[in-house]
Amino acid sequence: MRQKRVEGLRGKLIVSCQALPQEPLHSSFIMGRMALAAKMGGAAGIRANTKEDIAEIQAQVELPVIGIVKRDYEGSEVYITPTMKEVEELMEVKPEIIAVDATGRLRPGAVTLEDFFRQIKEKYPEQLLMADCSTVEEALHADELGFDFIGTTMVGYTKQSEGDKIEANDFEILRKIIAGAKNLVIAEGNINTPEKARRVIELGAFSVVVGSIITRPQLITKTFADALEQ
Repeated sequence: MRQKRVEGLRGKLIVSCQALPQEPLHSSFIMGRMALAAKMGGAAGIRANTKEDIAEIQAQVELPVIGIVKRDYEGSEVYITPTMKEVEELMEVKPEIIAVDATGRLRPGAVTLEDFFRQIKEKYPEQLLMADCSTVEEALHADELGFDFIGTTMVGYTKQSEGDKIEANDFEILRKIIAGAKNLVIAEGNINTPEKARRVIELGAFSVVVGSIITRPQLITKTFADALEQ
């Protein structure tokens, strides 16, 4: 049943429903309603942060969820599902897919991606995992490790990808990852128009995640306000 639900994401839109503590919509109740609104608009899946938000989303919609926990640790730049503590929290609500930072950076305690992947798979061998990557090399490495889904989530957000844009040169980074990966590729990051979302699916992405341009009204508002200031 879970596999069938995940297969339903093929060629479809996943909406990222997240609000961090410093943001005005930070509330599990609100994120649940945001997910419901996304479903009404045609979303086939949801990406969400924290077990509390995911539990509320699961109560509101029967859509597959990509679950993460964002948490900062001193001494590490990795903040998307950085340790087994976050994985354990997510397993309390059992999202269909758990996404983790799969960049080359060390995790808290100087744990490598290889060791972390092995830890998760040893304890939860059936859990589907998504690799949030920032470069083609990271993506293909995660693919070799055996991640079920390879994501472009971190492109432009790490030192090694500084200045890169997922949409540059007709999504050149994405096209290279799709060409080299054996597993499914999910396009995510700065895909902020319907035309871009359609294009990444045409290029062969399994699915596309869209977030801020749908679910962060303060950022959407800013684009309009800035345009009037120019």
